[in-house]
Amino acid sequence: MPNQLAPEIELLRAAYASFNARDLDAALALMASDVVWPRAFKGGFVHGSEAVRAYWTEQWSEINGHVEPVTFHIEDAGQILVEVHQVVRDLSGAVLADENVGHRFTIEDGLIQAMEVCPLPLSDLDA
Repeated sequence: MPNQLAPEIELLRAAYASFNARDLDAALALMASDVVWPRAFKGGFVHGSEAVRAYWTEQWSEINGHVEPVTFHIEDAGQILVEVHQVVRDLSGAVLADENVGHRFTIEDGLIQAMEVCPLPLSDLDA
């Protein structure tokens, strides 16, 4: 992985850690104020950091998700595709999903500008 991308990878690692710790303020501090974020749990997208706050607050009142980045892949368009191991439980602890998924990030000016959930390619992801 090129050294010039180390700050972006560390930004994403910090974002996942903040999400898993349910530290909204720390996670949102890593995003642009006009971030575009998927409503993976409900469908569609939210726009803006306060909309992300509201979405995550709602999500955490209904399910308990934990996401760990597995690998980071630099894509041609300057985006970063993260393979993530995701475990989603209901509030009683029963596993609803345990799978690897793709998260594609756009980072601008040192902040997360956008994220989308996407399928992982079946072939090798080397960029």
